[in-house]
Amino acid sequence: MPEITVTELSKKMVAGEDILLVDVREPIEYEICALPSVLIPLAEIPKNIENIPQDKTVVLVCHHGFRSAQALQYLQQRFGYKNLLNLKGGIHAWAEQIDPTMPVY
Repeated sequence: MPEITVTELSKKMVAGEDILLVDVREPIEYEICALPSVLIPLAEIPKNIENIPQDKTVVLVCHHGFRSAQALQYLQQRFGYKNLLNLKGGIHAWAEQIDPTMPVY
């Protein structure tokens, strides 16, 4: 599975690379803490395909990386996406390794 670490993602964001982050958590989780991203809960991915481009790098984000991995597999297998990366360790890893001020849950 194509993955990106929080350190790699942080470097790309600081460099201003054109990356779209899609958070597949539930709205209540997103309210607790979030990266600059588009919120599309996992169950709503099929209804929001038009909001997930295939012409730029898309990083899928969740709490620990499991739901985002499911979303990645679904989008690859069902729609042929080749531009997706799963955030390894999810937002929890980001809070631990990149931004210790971010709330954890």
